[in-house]
Amino acid sequence: MLQRDGHDVVVIGAGISGLTSAATLVAAGRDTVCLEARERVGGRLLSAAAPPGALDLGATWFWDGEQRVADLAARLGIDTFEQHLAGDTLVQDATGVRRLAGNLIDVPARRFASGAGTLAGALAAELPADALRLDTPVTAIHRHANGGLDVRTPDMVLHAEHVVLAVPPALALSHIEFDPELSPDLARLARATPVWMGAVAKVVARYSTAFWREAGLAGAAVSRTGPLQELHDMSGPDGRPAALFGFAPAQAVGPDFEQAVTAQLAQLFGAAAAEPESLHVRDWSSEPWTAPPAVHRLADYSLFGHPLYQRPALGGRLHWATTETAAQYAGHIEGALAAAERAAYTVLSTPPARTAAPAP
Repeated sequence: MLQRDGHDVVVIGAGISGLTSAATLVAAGRDTVCLEARERVGGRLLSAAAPPGALDLGATWFWDGEQRVADLAARLGIDTFEQHLAGDTLVQDATGVRRLAGNLIDVPARRFASGAGTLAGALAAELPADALRLDTPVTAIHRHANGGLDVRTPDMVLHAEHVVLAVPPALALSHIEFDPELSPDLARLARATPVWMGAVAKVVARYSTAFWREAGLAGAAVSRTGPLQELHDMSGPDGRPAALFGFAPAQAVGPDFEQAVTAQLAQLFGAAAAEPESLHVRDWSSEPWTAPPAVHRLADYSLFGHPLYQRPALGGRLHWATTETAAQYAGHIEGALAAAERAAYTVLSTPPARTAAPAP
């Protein structure tokens, strides 16, 4: 028999948006539990240890004006530093590699000295021990007769007045059964909304030194021949750890992908780039708890922040909270925090289910 328990709020997803929603609700005194399908927190904030720092395999930057991120890092005691910009740009096409004066790709941005993943880890550590459940995928959300929602997992049913859906909308529609079904307009929107980074492979190559800087290069490059289409310097403060990273279409990943990547790095940055100390490939399209099937077909980014995501569904009890749903800064960490803030505020300002007006 399935285990049953009840909470004020169930948050689905322990990425940065889900953890922020849960932390805000717990701080406001709401009985909240956060469910995560993976065996780790962070979602698309994922960092690989690389002493004396870390290498980001997902989100990397934040920018001027993104005050929520800056404030969160400061509160959590996570040091940030400026993205390296100095040097020239490389352009690769069928005719070869050209060097253009100045960094024509990167703009001023900040990074996390210990990796973006530490934001999620620090937030999770602040939650009560029983407020976070890993390895707990959600299979269904059903409207309860009393106006709340039942959240079903393979092992339990959790009843809640509110549910915060902190996973990409298209992923939710592919993995979760809704009863009653979402409105046709909302369901179509959710299925069509792209997943930020969902169709991308991120590649990080670590080296003993940032040798490209010594050659007057910024580590910034664009390529029309690939497999990496866009490259940047990912070295830590003072160039340690030294690393380059690039993005490739996820469909380019195959048996010979790593060999093609190191060959391209050598073509761009010279023989020293041919043999990285380590090469990390994170194909986000193959992550079952990030990307739905055929994620590469979802390409209409104008759907990010759609007005339908700003309104709760299922009688006002289901709230959207991922970067794809943010009205501002969608696709950024800042957008994830803004969406989480909106969802938590809406929950806290909604009357209890027992006094709420019945849904139309």
